[in-house]
Amino acid sequence: MYDSATVVEGSMTQGAGQGPAMRTETLRDFRVPVTEPAPYGVSEGFGSEPPVYGSYPAYYEGGTAPGDTAPVPLMSHEPEPDDPEGYTPTQRDLPVIGRGAVGGPGDTVQIHYVPQETAPGGPGPLYVVGDVHGYLDELVTELGAQSLIDAERRWSAGNARLWFLGDFTDRGPDGIGVIDLVMRLSAEAAAAGGYCKALMGNHELLLIGAKRFGDTPVASGAGTATFQAAWLLNGGQRTDMERLQDVHLQWMSRLDAAVLEEDHLLLHSDTTAYLDYGDSIEDVNDTIHELLNRNDADITWDLFRKFTKRFAFRDEDTGPQAVRELLGTYGGSRVVHGHSPIPYLLGEVGTEDGDSARGPEAVDGPHVYAEGLAIAMDGGVTMAGKLLVVQLPLSN
Repeated sequence: MYDSATVVEGSMTQGAGQGPAMRTETLRDFRVPVTEPAPYGVSEGFGSEPPVYGSYPAYYEGGTAPGDTAPVPLMSHEPEPDDPEGYTPTQRDLPVIGRGAVGGPGDTVQIHYVPQETAPGGPGPLYVVGDVHGYLDELVTELGAQSLIDAERRWSAGNARLWFLGDFTDRGPDGIGVIDLVMRLSAEAAAAGGYCKALMGNHELLLIGAKRFGDTPVASGAGTATFQAAWLLNGGQRTDMERLQDVHLQWMSRLDAAVLEEDHLLLHSDTTAYLDYGDSIEDVNDTIHELLNRNDADITWDLFRKFTKRFAFRDEDTGPQAVRELLGTYGGSRVVHGHSPIPYLLGEVGTEDGDSARGPEAVDGPHVYAEGLAIAMDGGVTMAGKLLVVQLPLSN
């Protein structure tokens, strides 16, 4: 059985330096005051027996997780008027299996590259990466398997194009290491005639808010909450916060929320909330950047809340229409997204004993659904699933 007191120990290489073995702090090591009611599920007795923040995800709206036979203890929260019809919360207490060693802070990776000749013949192949959530070793393995990087973790794909769909940090051991790698690969790919780019996920908004606003109360629509508490409950890693620098914050805050690539509409979240911010991709990105630049805790919280919603495309009756609404507004013939782990979309959620017929470990590729209009890319690496790096278009 999963033990909520379990911590992952070990060491890992980060950047150019290797830190000593260090224990990753769990939520038990923090005492974050939360004014009730909060907009995320919190077990009764939070002050004495808090939930392990690795549970996926702690922040959701609703009363009972899918597959549960009894209600999950929640603070009072009625559905908000702007919740998408058919919105379903995700299961809260799925055990998270440690998949890598944790280590102490290392040096921030510096961007160094040698200009290379641009590969001829137009743009190279297009790849997308699902949610990484701090699993740097798994990311390096998958990028290497696709020949996008070499044994030294340097860009080796010439004019290939690579898009990350967001959620670089939280839950896994080395979110800052992931960001440093992506930032460096962006420079190296550009020098080789390709590119490596990234979209903004809800965990980028969460980390930005936790750093900027900390314990500042925000109006959540269901009482008072804080970014600090939400970040911890959703897998925030103390070592990531300690190593977070202004260059990381600036990079995250400038990420776009949506992009159209070769008839694929790339998004982080499987939600129609993007429609609230503009009738074109340019308008959506400009509006979100402008709102973040206001440096307002309530506005940033509202962005985070909206892009934490999920499952807009999952229902067999309403899902395809939701995708068509996005495609009709922003263009493209398919939506490619992360955010919602494929095991949740399939209803294949493992038990604490790992005895489900098809659990997260069964994920071996993207999930095409909503009448073929949507491609899910979050393979559930935080649940012992798979971190997906896939070339588009898919053959099916």
